[in-house]
Amino acid sequence: MTDDALITLLIVDDHPVVRDGLRGMFTSAPGFAVLGEASNGVEALERAAALDPDVILLDLRMPGGSGVDAIRELTRRGARAKVLVLTTYDTDSDTLPAIEAGATGYLLKDAPRDELFTAVRAAAEGRTVLSPAVASRLVSAVRAPRAPGNEPLSAREREVLALVAKGTSNREIARELFISEATVKTHLTHLYAKLGVNDRAAAVAVAYDRGILG
Repeated sequence: MTDDALITLLIVDDHPVVRDGLRGMFTSAPGFAVLGEASNGVEALERAAALDPDVILLDLRMPGGSGVDAIRELTRRGARAKVLVLTTYDTDSDTLPAIEAGATGYLLKDAPRDELFTAVRAAAEGRTVLSPAVASRLVSAVRAPRAPGNEPLSAREREVLALVAKGTSNREIARELFISEATVKTHLTHLYAKLGVNDRAAAVAVAYDRGILG
């Protein structure tokens, strides 16, 4: 990409007001072009395939398809777009899965306007961008990883676990949550590790014991 080329964007957030604000911000700034918007992870995959943006500004927690699942699928497909997470959450259960899934950067929504512009330009060039709070968390996680069985489950892992508790198969879970069976298996692997178990039955038993499942 040349210096004078426009950086094309896809904005993904379930709140129309947020999407409108970001669109207005980038449309009024030189060097950017907003190609489209999406309101959830599933729609983001469709729009990304159709529009082929340079950068996807992506929220994480959205009904109808989470951001982390979308990042994993984009990575699996070998999508050209760089994903810059823009969210209000900086907890370990959100940050680490997003980075592991293939996100190029992770910023909080309270980031200053100029910082956001700089981050998008850096992401378009393939450089990693992390807000100071997120960078601090990642460094801490690397230096002092959690003991197995102590890390909290993400919202999506809780959804998968709740369906497992009902006796739902991986195929049915994938259909219910609009994700692939491979993604279901990935979630199961992660939640097994977090709960310190090796199979579905043990995961459900431990979850009930800890009050994770009602």
